[in-house]
Amino acid sequence: MSDQDMFTEYLFEEEELTDKQKKILVAAIESFSEKGYAATSTNEIAKKAGVAEGTIFRHYKTKKELLLNIVAPVMAKLVAPFVIRDLDKVLNKRFNTFEDFLRAMIENRRKFIEKNGQIIRILVQEIPFQPELREQFQEHVATQLFERFTKVVNYYKEKGEIVAIPPLSVLRMTASSIIGYFIAKYLIIPESEWNDEAETERTIQFILHGLGTGKK
Repeated sequence: MSDQDMFTEYLFEEEELTDKQKKILVAAIESFSEKGYAATSTNEIAKKAGVAEGTIFRHYKTKKELLLNIVAPVMAKLVAPFVIRDLDKVLNKRFNTFEDFLRAMIENRRKFIEKNGQIIRILVQEIPFQPELREQFQEHVATQLFERFTKVVNYYKEKGEIVAIPPLSVLRMTASSIIGYFIAKYLIIPESEWNDEAETERTIQFILHGLGTGKK
């Protein structure tokens, strides 16, 4: 069994799926991640899955329903627990400095993205345009992350390493810098030769120069 087949089995193990449904879901994940939801046709998915296009519509009324059937278990079983659990390895540890925390955070997220590239690509591409996905992300991920990140921000504020601005602002500025780095690396110009160590340090220094107080 291939890694993708094992991945699909895990995601949809609680659902009673036929072999054709599994093939459809695998093909849809591959196609949506490669071309995006809007540019992918159900005919393309059917050809990749080796089924008739009508078979897709027997199981999923629309292409949108197919997307949501992929993302719902992904959000509940992969993104939420893995994001939260993996990030807890960083968020629950008291690093000496905010800079050390940022470095560990970037390395942690890089490994996660490299292991789950196709799904992450779909989420990044589609969440801005699909209200249902935004709601799921807000429910399963964003709220929990904000609560944990607020504790981290307050800790480094008390140490005098972050300026006195609201935690939400710190999260927005930090996340936009780190996510922007990953989007460029994995989505916009993945063919470029990346020096991950150098780019990580540049990203960290950019964040610190905006958020750091200069105290050591």
